[in-house]
Amino acid sequence: MKVTGIAALMIAGYLFAQHAAAEAKPVLTVYTYDSFASEWGPGPAVEKAFEAECGCDLQYVAPGDAGALLSRVLLEGKDTRADVVLGLDTNLTAQAEASGLFAAHGLTGTVLDLPVAWDNPVFVPFDWGYFAFVYDKTKLTTPPATFEALAASDLKIAIQDPRSSSPGLGLLMWVKAAYGDHAGEIWAALADNIVTVTPGWSEAYGLFLSGEADMVLSYTTSPAYHIFAEKDDTKAAAAFDEGHYLQIEVAAKVAGTDQPALADDFLRFMTSPAFQSIIPETNWMYPAVALEGGLPAEFAGLVTPEKALLLPADEAAKMREAATEEWRAALSK
Repeated sequence: MKVTGIAALMIAGYLFAQHAAAEAKPVLTVYTYDSFASEWGPGPAVEKAFEAECGCDLQYVAPGDAGALLSRVLLEGKDTRADVVLGLDTNLTAQAEASGLFAAHGLTGTVLDLPVAWDNPVFVPFDWGYFAFVYDKTKLTTPPATFEALAASDLKIAIQDPRSSSPGLGLLMWVKAAYGDHAGEIWAALADNIVTVTPGWSEAYGLFLSGEADMVLSYTTSPAYHIFAEKDDTKAAAAFDEGHYLQIEVAAKVAGTDQPALADDFLRFMTSPAFQSIIPETNWMYPAVALEGGLPAEFAGLVTPEKALLLPADEAAKMREAATEEWRAALSK
């Protein structure tokens, strides 16, 4: 059936109006790490929930893991497209804050549920967890309980690069916090256990699941995913006597954003039940604000470290370069 000229004009006018309406929505650009923005991560659900409130278009840019995320922002400097950066942690916040690229959040009245006190005026926590080595209980019945025991074993582990990955950097700080000046000796002993060093978490975890590594650097909460998604309780986190390093993930508003009010709205939304309730069963971390109904059942029975390790942000920043070189030198021998 032919469409008349008038009808065609009406359709074209309607489509133009729809396009114009879409274009009129303000855009909030959030830089984040790739697994957050992925289809299985929190990103899609967060986008849907926030857009329902803001009348805006939330767009993600995901350049890689957290280290790559910060590098991208620092490289772009004041010309960055980002309005909000989401996914840094306390091992990276001092460097980020020193750049002058981020603005104070101004949030008040938010009651956070973290293992440590939090009063940073720039960065807002959205989740937290403990780093751990995850293993398969059907293949490894007695996991090592210290880094020294791991190094003395013939177990093969997959870890992440501290120069690009926040878990990789977290492992660096974990060893440093636990062993101090003897960290280099631990890395030298672990060198023959490390089967691969990947740019990010996803690659390393995939190698573990495919059987190419006996253990993988991940989180104490990772086994909850397998219980929830696969009804599989064979994955567990090894409890280490030295304690476990704490990761607190944060977001911040970019100082040069052209959407300051919208960025503020997003940070407020980030601490709301609508956002926080998405975290446990998508990012598989603990929410930064206590949920009214408590945590999902899959979180029951997870390893709870007896000792939490966390270096102050400024101290982590100061030792990062030397600790990375110590790690690199030990693995290159």
